[in-house]
Amino acid sequence: MKKTLTSLLCAAVSLTLLSLACGEGSPPQVPQPLEDGGVLWTECSPEGAREDCSQGESCIFVASHDRHLCVRACDSQTACEHPDAVCCPSSGEGAEGGHCVPSNACVPTDAGVDGGSNEETDGGALEDGGTSTDDGGTQEEDAGVDPEPDAGTDPEPDAGVDPEPDAGTEPDAGTDAGTDAGTDAGTDAGTDGGTDAGHTSIRVMASNLSSGNYQSYDPGHGIRLIKGVDPDIVLMQEFNYGSNSASDIRSLVDQIAPGFHYSRETGAQIPNGIISRWPIIQFGQWPDPRVSNRDFAWARIDIPGPRDLWAVSVHLLTSSSSNRNAEAQAIVNEVRSQIPEDDYLVIGGDLNTDSFSESCFATFRQVVTTAGPHPADHNGNTGTNSNRNKPYDQILVDQDLRQYQQATVIGSSTFPNGLVLDSRTYRPLSEIAPVQSGDSSSSNMQHMGVVKDFLVPNF
Repeated sequence: MKKTLTSLLCAAVSLTLLSLACGEGSPPQVPQPLEDGGVLWTECSPEGAREDCSQGESCIFVASHDRHLCVRACDSQTACEHPDAVCCPSSGEGAEGGHCVPSNACVPTDAGVDGGSNEETDGGALEDGGTSTDDGGTQEEDAGVDPEPDAGTDPEPDAGVDPEPDAGTEPDAGTDAGTDAGTDAGTDAGTDGGTDAGHTSIRVMASNLSSGNYQSYDPGHGIRLIKGVDPDIVLMQEFNYGSNSASDIRSLVDQIAPGFHYSRETGAQIPNGIISRWPIIQFGQWPDPRVSNRDFAWARIDIPGPRDLWAVSVHLLTSSSSNRNAEAQAIVNEVRSQIPEDDYLVIGGDLNTDSFSESCFATFRQVVTTAGPHPADHNGNTGTNSNRNKPYDQILVDQDLRQYQQATVIGSSTFPNGLVLDSRTYRPLSEIAPVQSGDSSSSNMQHMGVVKDFLVPNF
């Protein structure tokens, strides 16, 4: 892979599918960067093409880049979506179609040296396959000021939230009474909320997976990541989509899991909320004492069996560990005064913590367990920020629920302590379709999703 351009062209010209004219002194290019910080083409190896490339891509050697890259198939009727990509036709007897490649890399030669196809070769959009360089937490979140004043605010305060959040009444505008809440979300990755000999499988996910410039799920990277692991309960942060109208939020939820229920806080620039397979019978928000652009969203969920599950979706400040500890203490106080000890409790989301030794973990320990082992990716890495070196995102549960935690199993992959979802390291991606390899490194994707599974008795 790291040979020089001249030696590759001279020694392996018969194996080159896409090449430029042979010349000396032109160094190989790196995969082309995008304006949002990603990379249009992902590197791959012919032997591991199915694992390296997303569905619909092939692993092809591009001589001008001196490496194998994941590219999508195209033909005269299929335009390449990115403006810097061209549909480079294959040539040779019987050759049809071509591939979307960098515009400066298109000199068609004989086809047939495909490094391996990842299932289908049609449809789908090119993903941002590079690495994000922004790891500074959430955008302008500590200042409480939206860089785009109209972006991320809720023009319709009744959309997805209870106008009387502390009243504890039956939700009307805030949760969807979808009749299909117990159905399969459409993938094989998750638990499907199923029961087994008197038990219910519950997959919980912490999701601060907004991307793009407006702290929203509009670009779709986060939607794919959530859908790919098929959770039953999602603790959402930066819960923005479209205009934030009731219909737009309903559309977002249905893209993740059709018919699921949801609740979402009001009056927040970057609101927290909960999405649930099971009915949400109460919900509201507790004030965050250290920030003005969001609160802590809670929901009481009617899971199968006599005990309800209380979910608290939180987003702590990046500014200092002392602020995060004050926020944690405020949550603990509310839990102690509001939630019955006999019910289950999960607190989760974006804690923005630099290490597991932060004081807020000791504070949370008053109502939930915080000890490891913690969720990890395929490589055993527990970091959840974009650089994968800080434990930003967590799912913390009380001892009653912790005793029922089980391994997270997706396809042939098993994660004994839960999963940190990073599309850059997860293999094979086919297990978490429709996730694309660059989703976790898309512009302003500063967090990884976290998943834990529980097998809870129905008695």
